Amino acid sequence: MMRAKRNKLPKFEIGHVWLVGAGPGDPGLLTLHAVNALEQADVIVYDALVNEECLSFAGPSAVLEYAGKRGGKPSPQQRDISLRLVELARAGKRVLRLKGGDPFVFGRGGEEALTLVEHDVPFRIVPGITAGIGGLAYAGIPVTHRETNQSVTFLTGHDATGLVPDSMDWKSIAQGSAVIVMYMAMKHIGLIASRLMEAGRPSDEPVAFVCNATTAHQQVLETTLEKAESDVEAADLKPPAIVVVGQVVRLRGALDWLGALEGRVLTNDPLGTRRAKDAG
Repeated sequence: MMRAKRNKLPKFEIGHVWLVGAGPGDPGLLTLHAVNALEQADVIVYDALVNEECLSFAGPSAVLEYAGKRGGKPSPQQRDISLRLVELARAGKRVLRLKGGDPFVFGRGGEEALTLVEHDVPFRIVPGITAGIGGLAYAGIPVTHRETNQSVTFLTGHDATGLVPDSMDWKSIAQGSAVIVMYMAMKHIGLIASRLMEAGRPSDEPVAFVCNATTAHQQVLETTLEKAESDVEAADLKPPAIVVVGQVVRLRGALDWLGALEGRVLTNDPLGTRRAKDAG
């Protein structure tokens, strides 16, 4: 079988913008297309959720521009970021817009791409591993498993106003999907948990919070819907975090491969009630 050659990867043309997903944090999860883009880019406009270790793949002459947006903190306006990409491309730069996770999964990549279309700027989309899948995998939690679920729902914990979206049909979500994966939900987890329980989800259903997923600072909290808000407060967890609701959380007891590498003992009854414990 022939090995792929680096010269087969696309050339980054001047005046073009590439919207690239950096993955959930671990630089090893960058795609070949992402590394290729980093090496060729003249300007890299990167988000708050991009692990800065990923920027080590940038070329020595690349200019780095921070354009992070974090809830509750002073941030550049989305329209300004989009127009900055247009400005740089029209100046003849190879512009890399580097976004955490995947640019089209709650990442505003669609908004930025539409602005480029509006201004006739050529662009490429480079998908990335989204935290709702890759981040949970690093916690030993699969989003699907034949014995637990045949569907999964991805949702955001807040809309453009910073509040829980009013358009959510919580009854349909609660009853229609065995596993629910939530982005940006930690701030409003009490309200979200209440709405899910009111819609029929059991109060003792397993919930996991994965903070700073796939990085050296990853933290995982296992709890239940009923105790989610109080346990998060007690643990003093901080975003960014992915939240998952469903029986797949129990699989972590057997599949916490990262914990095993760090010396924790795993169970052999993944759908039982035992959990991984610190060795000794």
